[in-house]
Amino acid sequence: MLAGMLIDLDHLLADPIFDPDRCSINYHSLHSYWAIGIYALGLITIRTRAMAMGLLAHIVAAQVDCWLL
Repeated sequence: MLAGMLIDLDHLLADPIFDPDRCSINYHSLHSYWAIGIYALGLITIRTRAMAMGLLAHIVAAQVDCWLL
């Protein structure tokens, strides 16, 4: 589940690092649609399921934040 928090490290590559009016989904590399697909594939195996659930929970929270903008 720690991976769900470490996913935000890609925000450090953005300029500005924090923008309250920016949607993270498909803006940051670890929040891209390709990455989300890989996280979903992680649900298949038992070894990666907990990490994938943490990452997808983070993505859901980011999407809700985008809807509230």
